Amino acid sequence: MAGFTDWADARVNKLSWIDMGLVKLSVFAFALMVAKLWEPILSLEWYWYGVIFVLAAIPTTIRIFRQG
Repeated sequence: MAGFTDWADARVNKLSWIDMGLVKLSVFAFALMVAKLWEPILSLEWYWYGVIFVLAAIPTTIRIFRQG
C-alpha cells in the first residue's frame, strides 16, 4: 500500500492550483448529482451536515497546523 501512496503523492505534486480547483469542482458536482438522485440524503437535519464537515476537516487541519 505504501507504494501506491508514494505513487499518488508524486502525481498530486504535479498538479497546478487550477487542476486542484477542477478536482474540487468535480467532487462538488458529483455530490450534487448524488443528492439529486438519492433524495433521502437530503432529509437529514442541517446540523448533521455540519458534524460531517467538522469531522472531515479535523485531520487536514491538524496536519496543516502541526509543528515540524
